[in-house]
Amino acid sequence: MTEVSVAVKPGRAVRPPARGSHRSTKRSRREARAAYLFLAPWFVGLLVITIGPIFASLYLSFTDYSLLEEAQWIGFDNYVKMFTEDPRFTNSLWVTTVYVVVSVPLQLAFALALALVLDRGLRGLSFYRSIFYLPSLLGGSVAIAILWRKVFGADGLVNAVLAMFGIEGPGWVGHPDYALGTLILLHVWTFGAPMIIFLAGLRQIPASYYEAASVDGAGKWRQFRSITLPLLTPIIFFNLVLELIKSFQSFTQAFIVSGGKGGPADSTLFYTLYLYLEGFKNYDMGYAAAMAWVLLIIIAALTGVNFLASKYWVFYGDTK
Repeated sequence: MTEVSVAVKPGRAVRPPARGSHRSTKRSRREARAAYLFLAPWFVGLLVITIGPIFASLYLSFTDYSLLEEAQWIGFDNYVKMFTEDPRFTNSLWVTTVYVVVSVPLQLAFALALALVLDRGLRGLSFYRSIFYLPSLLGGSVAIAILWRKVFGADGLVNAVLAMFGIEGPGWVGHPDYALGTLILLHVWTFGAPMIIFLAGLRQIPASYYEAASVDGAGKWRQFRSITLPLLTPIIFFNLVLELIKSFQSFTQAFIVSGGKGGPADSTLFYTLYLYLEGFKNYDMGYAAAMAWVLLIIIAALTGVNFLASKYWVFYGDTK
């Protein structure tokens, strides 16, 4: 017999294969398969409910499709018509822009003001926080939109209060000069969600900053400008992006208050409401799909501009 010698380097012991490593590998594979199995419904939903309809709408935006007949390819005709032949499209874009530009800053300012009040340590803070959050939960509902229409109607609560002072108010939701203002007021009233986020941000600012500023003689307004506002800029930016996206997608309020027509005189014809009318009232689903993609591009562009501009006014720790 031939002896086989195994050379072993000094100081290094020969270790046998770790026990259970094979079992561990098999268990990891089983766990991975189980994870994919449980995630499968989500992946199917992502493909069927999200990604599939996105590409389908992109295709339909280049077609003449009425829901009742087969789609006919027409190229960029829907987009050309949108920007050159459709004054209602231009008006809906203008109405929505005014709504967003006015309502979003007012809502964020009001939410921040209430957050500053609640941050002072009121008794029953959790109760007030819940009460003030309710408008955000209810503001987008059909019931609140119907109530808003009643309150600002010709015989509504607002005119009843004005009548007590001898003032005859107009039918707010039925007048083209005031109808959009009532919807802006409704959006401002749904301040609860940004307020809660602002309040959480205020709680993260160290109290030592304010103590040091007080010792240096800084007043409340100076502390707000030099401490609170700069340190809250990431929260302001976060709320701004969310509210911009949400405001451009507003639909229920305008649909209910205007009776689903965008009136009076198209003064409440939001972009999403006009998209709905074209797709499900006029059965021009190809044109509606093109409008949806234009809205997507507008929101994406504005979000990108916000992120690019944030480096000039948003402070993250010691960076600007």
